[in-house]
Amino acid sequence: MIQKQFIKQAVERIKDDKNVIGLAVAGSFITKEIDEFSDVDLILVTVDKVAPDFDKMEKYAKSFGNYLNGFTGEHVGERRVLICLYDNPLLHVDIKFITLDEFEQRVEDPIILFDRDKSLEKIITTTKSEWPKLDYQWIEDRFWIWVHYAALKLGRGENFEALDFLSFVRITVTSPLLQVKNGRLPRALRKVEFNFNNDDLSKLVGTIPAYNTQSIFDSLDNTIKLYCELRDILYPSTIQRRTQTETKTLDYLDRIKRMKLS
Repeated sequence: MIQKQFIKQAVERIKDDKNVIGLAVAGSFITKEIDEFSDVDLILVTVDKVAPDFDKMEKYAKSFGNYLNGFTGEHVGERRVLICLYDNPLLHVDIKFITLDEFEQRVEDPIILFDRDKSLEKIITTTKSEWPKLDYQWIEDRFWIWVHYAALKLGRGENFEALDFLSFVRITVTSPLLQVKNGRLPRALRKVEFNFNNDDLSKLVGTIPAYNTQSIFDSLDNTIKLYCELRDILYPSTIQRRTQTETKTLDYLDRIKRMKLS
């Protein structure tokens, strides 16, 4: 596969660089779910700090293959990642540039490709990776205020704003909760078509509206219903439910709905 060929080439390009401690690969390589559509998530561990110096990051990226261009990952809160596109073959590659100390803080255990003095192996065997857990209280504290915001936008007729809100909640709340319900990591919309049973996938599809006011209200209702179902299944009793905010928000949403759909 082109991904494996690229990785082999990358190892050859860095193995003689004394600043490089090791190279690892994460993502679908860990779970052996790689296919022709997979990108490559590399982790380059160096002695001297490379990120967030774009020129230094790009210099390494260019050495790996036929580099077209790339950009750093501020949009996902990670300036240490260079998101790259290569040619011949056309391939998406994310390269995370970290030091050995930073390698200890990880959400999963990558597959080691090159390990100059077994430093990466030692860290993996002596420390624990941990994917950030969903903060149910954080979600509950915000959800009903978010719904009220959507109602405001629908009341004004800003349907695109409401559409954007529904997408945001799907990524931030309902899909991660469904992932947890299905025994998966809360990785937003990652492979939901394969991870969810038909009933759960159908409920998620029900949160996707067409561009008309009735459909957007219906999808918002489905989003609220799905959230409440998942809250009842997943949330422990220690989570403080914002019942008063919920009641006031739903009353307001019902008023806006009658106004816009009458």
